[in-house]
Amino acid sequence: QVHLVESGGGEVHAGGSLKLSCRFSGYIVFVGWFRRSEGKPREGVAVISTRSGTMYYADSVKGRFAISHFQDKNMVYLQMNSLKPEDTAMYYCVAEQGTSSLGPLHPSQYPFWGQGTRVAVSS
Repeated sequence: QVHLVESGGGEVHAGGSLKLSCRFSGYIVFVGWFRRSEGKPREGVAVISTRSGTMYYADSVKGRFAISHFQDKNMVYLQMNSLKPEDTAMYYCVAEQGTSSLGPLHPSQYPFWGQGTRVAVSS
């Protein structure tokens, strides 16, 4: 079983930065971050393969967000820079065990979700 616990959300002005952390337990292959804004579907933000280190980003965050993974510490991070009001959302740490092939940024790829941490960006 995989267990995920996020931390690090908060409120920030546009242009600011936040760093999200996720502590995980259990065997995982892909781990990363999704978000959900009010009235919008879940969006894959950034995920990383623990096997190859390949990272995948949503176009909307490329160049601003960076995902990192430390297997020995069972941690994955999301550094978010140049935040925009449209980044406001609940952010979820997600993981899967290599049992699906829907695509690294497809929400249904991930059976394991954390409780979420809220990020609010004011203009």
